[in-house]
Amino acid sequence: MTQNSANESPAAQAADPTPSADEQLDAQAASGGDALEQALKVAQDELEALKDQFLRAKAEAENVRRRAEEETARARKFAVESMAQELLPVKDSLEAALADASGSIEALKKGVELTLSQLRGAFERSRIQEVSPAPGERFDPARHQAIASVPSEQAPNTVVAVLQKGYVLAERTLRPAMVTVASAQGGAPGA
Repeated sequence: MTQNSANESPAAQAADPTPSADEQLDAQAASGGDALEQALKVAQDELEALKDQFLRAKAEAENVRRRAEEETARARKFAVESMAQELLPVKDSLEAALADASGSIEALKKGVELTLSQLRGAFERSRIQEVSPAPGERFDPARHQAIASVPSEQAPNTVVAVLQKGYVLAERTLRPAMVTVASAQGGAPGA
């Protein structure tokens, strides 16, 4: 049979449907190249999609950051709004007291007491609390400011007198109470 195929004419060889080894290699290289090109195209498409997703995520993160900055700025700008609304009636009462021409000391005193009551209510609603330590209370440097140290029968480092009340807002000291503090007795043993 090998002799027959060698003796066959070129036309007969061309009609043979079996490809030669060279033709098979060329076909494999061509199909392999097509597969590589197709894989490259898929990878490039995926890269473009990932780039797009990254840019969108980056833009969204920037928008979130910008919105947060704007909200913070608005919060700072209007942080005192509720407190200001609480103080408006107090101001109105003070102006009404100044406009009173009756000259009655009792009416003026009653008006001041009512205005002070309004101010206390405004402080309560705004969570502002008074700091006025009682004599003998332990000195707290976070809420009290010692103006003087005086000899006293009380235990050392306790409040003797309050010179000016302090105030706290939600556990944060706005103004410490100014106090005098008991000092240790000079001749006391162990002091």
